[in-house]
Amino acid sequence: MTMRIATFSMSDQMTAGALRTEATMANMQVQEASGLKSGDLAAYGADTQHVVNLQVSVSRAQSYIDAATLADSKVQVMYAAVGQISDLVTKLRTALSAASTASSTAVGSAISTSQQLLQQMGGILNTQYDGQYLFSGARTSSAAVDLSTFATGTGSLTTADTSYYQGDAQLASVRVSDGQSVTYGVAADNSAFEQVMRALKYVANSSTLSSTDITNVMKIADSAVDAVATVQAKLSSSASQIESASTLQSDFKSYAESLGTDLTSVDVASVTAQLSTYQAQLTASYSAMAKIQSLNLASYLR
Repeated sequence: MTMRIATFSMSDQMTAGALRTEATMANMQVQEASGLKSGDLAAYGADTQHVVNLQVSVSRAQSYIDAATLADSKVQVMYAAVGQISDLVTKLRTALSAASTASSTAVGSAISTSQQLLQQMGGILNTQYDGQYLFSGARTSSAAVDLSTFATGTGSLTTADTSYYQGDAQLASVRVSDGQSVTYGVAADNSAFEQVMRALKYVANSSTLSSTDITNVMKIADSAVDAVATVQAKLSSSASQIESASTLQSDFKSYAESLGTDLTSVDVASVTAQLSTYQAQLTASYSAMAKIQSLNLASYLR
């Protein structure tokens, strides 16, 4: 039906109102689907910078959490490896104790056992995690221990020997916050490990063992037991620090995310209710427009 001049102005106003309602509804439908006030940061006005800052804080906290998680995993692997070394020293002491009877069979068994334990010790200290050698200091791409030249000759029971070590003096650390780093590494040249290596080397390369030899090696082994326990305690302490820092970052991240959500999210239930109201309003508007456009003088005079 052709619109009459008399009703044009009213129809034009109603059409404009209906279009505004449709635009509002379209925006609200997007909010209902996404749960966000807007997908465009600029739409948040004065809160835009706050939203950006919170997003940066969340990302930074997550990076610290990821770093702490990886470091904690490494510490757990190192702790388990040091536990294996503790068991290894116990086996050495058991073999030496048996050899103290001066039985040639027991002495031979102690020597044979030490040869095997020396190789095992080298393998433990060359433990890898995520493609990195854990006991090499900062030289994580290189094996920490090389026994090719070390495992020859008895060496000295009284002089420390770390010639097997291929790493450096820098211990691993992880940044767990803007102002905190935790050093958690232990290198294969640590005195605890060196004592074990020295004792094993001496026994493994001996042709026989005197009672004096056994006594001296046992002293080193006993000292190594305490030293290895100290290393484990330090690793445990490092793990505790890392995990505590990670928990703090997780709590902060949750808080920042909550603040960000308060600034950017909408009440979906409320939006849904408003959409229903706007839908009813729009339906009424189009119905009224149709009614107005259908009016003419002839219809009125009937």
